[in-house]
Amino acid sequence: MSVEQNPASTIESNSQPVITVMHASVGSGHKAAANAVAQAIDKLRGTHDIPENVRVDVLDVLDYGRIKFDGNKTAASFTGATRPIYDITWRYTLTGRLLWGGGTGWSRVMFPSFNDYVRENKPLAIIATHITAANVACGARLITGIEYPLVCIPTDYEIEGWWPHKETDLFCVATEFMAETLRPRHVEESKIKITGIPVRDGFDDPCDIEQIKKSFGLPLDKKIVLVMAGASLPQPYVRFRAAIEQTIPYLRRFNRMHFVFLPGKDEEYSMHLKSVFNGMGLDNVSVLDYVEDMASLMKASNVAVLKSGGLAVTECLCAKLPMLLLGKSYGQEKANTTMLTSFGASLHATTFRELITTLNHLHENPAALKALLVNANALRKPHAAEDIVIETMKRVGVPVKRTRHFAEFYIGDKPAHIR
Repeated sequence: MSVEQNPASTIESNSQPVITVMHASVGSGHKAAANAVAQAIDKLRGTHDIPENVRVDVLDVLDYGRIKFDGNKTAASFTGATRPIYDITWRYTLTGRLLWGGGTGWSRVMFPSFNDYVRENKPLAIIATHITAANVACGARLITGIEYPLVCIPTDYEIEGWWPHKETDLFCVATEFMAETLRPRHVEESKIKITGIPVRDGFDDPCDIEQIKKSFGLPLDKKIVLVMAGASLPQPYVRFRAAIEQTIPYLRRFNRMHFVFLPGKDEEYSMHLKSVFNGMGLDNVSVLDYVEDMASLMKASNVAVLKSGGLAVTECLCAKLPMLLLGKSYGQEKANTTMLTSFGASLHATTFRELITTLNHLHENPAALKALLVNANALRKPHAAEDIVIETMKRVGVPVKRTRHFAEFYIGDKPAHIR
């Protein structure tokens, strides 16, 4: 059973084999991917050289920092006027000829308690879904001399520059496009696997769509449009929600569609939506508060309106749910939007007027949704988590010569993709 552990907790006996899955609490996607990998390890225990008695630690690297800060609040500070700054940083920092290899710097200065965790537990492998976690795990290995494969999982559809390229034993990426990004960075072919982005179980399971609609109180004779307007942080959704607010007065015209609004855990926004819909007398809308079984709801729906977050769009792909991405995107979300639209796997609207036009097109031409599904199939990899675990175990116990360095920068080849 996977466990959440923090540095203040009692460390269990290191006689039990441990696989560590690390994320950073910066948004919800990195943790969701980490939990999906942990779930896959549990599912596969006793096979593929995974010990039957393995312990799976799912750790937030920020819990081990010498200086404590809230990663979610820090991320939220880049959702307003500072978004273009973040976009430039994400797209251009160490993504050209000058590259980041890895080193001990972060771990020695900021994360000594994680080095202690490694000394005590001697993990079989560390799997990281965030660059901070990856760099801390890289540094801990060099400092302690304890050998384990470091597996890095970018949770978007392009790779930023701060991943520890030279010290990573395996990059698990979503597409060949991403592999082409890594090759000029001198990442060996044997260290690149196109697995997809890991999502939890359930998105590929067969289901009774009619029964699911009944369980959520949804009409059986209309196209279900999910409006995914909530997550653990409301700040990134400010502009998305503003565009949705401008769209709401036009929803009545789409009489063959039923709109399901998902405010997540934001109770205030949920109450606001319900008040607006009651006041307008709209009968083709529903508001569902926090939904546990999102996989079933997504599989029973016909199209989703959402931001282009890496995990959200991947779950839509795995659930075979066509997407309509809303809003101008920056950083990793810009990379996600570009990838999905270039494949013809999603539609994109930047303003509420474009959203209304696109909804009208889908309302009058529902067959267009089938084309999106066909195009998305090339990106759909619902078993990514299991594939990542299997590839990780192939590298456990394989001796690798390491060179200790505080910080390594190096020169790569001409980037495959112009940022």
